[in-house]
Amino acid sequence: MAQPTFFTKPPATALADIATLTKAQLVDPTRGGHVITGLASLDEAGPMHLTFFDNLKYADQLNATKAGACLVSPRFEAEVPAHVAVLRAKQPFRAFVGIAREWHGDALRPQSWTGNDGIAPSAIIDPTARLEDGVIVEPLAVIGADVEIGSGTVVGVGAVIGPGVKIGRDCNVGARTAIQCALIGNNVLIHPGCSIGQDGYGFIFFGPEGHLKVPQTGRVLIQNDVEVGANTTIDRGSLRDTVIGEGTKIDNQVQIGHNVTIGRHCLLAAQIGLAGSLTIGDNVALGAKVGINNHLKIGDGAQVTAMSAVKDDIPPGGRWGGHFAKPTKQWFKEIIAVERLVRDSKADPKDEGRE
Repeated sequence: MAQPTFFTKPPATALADIATLTKAQLVDPTRGGHVITGLASLDEAGPMHLTFFDNLKYADQLNATKAGACLVSPRFEAEVPAHVAVLRAKQPFRAFVGIAREWHGDALRPQSWTGNDGIAPSAIIDPTARLEDGVIVEPLAVIGADVEIGSGTVVGVGAVIGPGVKIGRDCNVGARTAIQCALIGNNVLIHPGCSIGQDGYGFIFFGPEGHLKVPQTGRVLIQNDVEVGANTTIDRGSLRDTVIGEGTKIDNQVQIGHNVTIGRHCLLAAQIGLAGSLTIGDNVALGAKVGINNHLKIGDGAQVTAMSAVKDDIPPGGRWGGHFAKPTKQWFKEIIAVERLVRDSKADPKDEGRE
């Protein structure tokens, strides 16, 4: 059986044309007629594949590759084996992604799960909902009263859109996603299994009546060009709104608490936990499994290392990490100091025989 693929097969393309598409220089023009039929990594590429190299960590894979052609920077082109055609590019990976986007546009955003091009008969749509022309609603989706959805948007299988929700144009609401109390801009991609707009974790704890729930009457505002990964949860605000800024990209399984404000063009990796009432600036990058305490401010351009726990404000441009997080230079110095103490204590003969 041929290896199955779920995306459109790239067209067979001569290396001379690939050089034009990627704005790279084919070092040996006599190879311009060699045909490439696909993209692959260094270790899996064959004679009809294009690959790339821009990290010496993978030098062994480059030496052993069977690829037909390789995008590579001038710095490393001498490392490419003689049987591999060299495409010289200032930024090899960016050039590789450029042609991948050209050939695999269908992989850039989720497609209809069922090949549906309209409203599925099994979808349930309230008569007061307003859907522009070109909206696709997949089987078993439910759309509530007074919902508005813009053209080009796809509502996935089994998704539930609560009353009054507004969704812009060219969006994708993944299968089994539930959205309520939310206003969503254009070109927003929401992957399957997300929960957006449910009430936040607000209680008066340990009172005479038990844990007293605080009404959560805010909204979720998601601006244009945001991507929300699978199984992510975004709580609505209590009094103020929870806001996700334009162009921000959120990975899978992220928890965003109530009243959180996230700026524009931020990057949030998987399994991050953001407690309530945080303010995160523009262009902030948070590594996987970062946890941030409530009511903090993370400044523009800050970066936090994966698996860090943040309990203090981070200034603009800060590079922090650790548990608890602190400036990375300080954190590294402390780690080195502790390692030195352990090493010195092992070398001390007075410690022999001690547990």
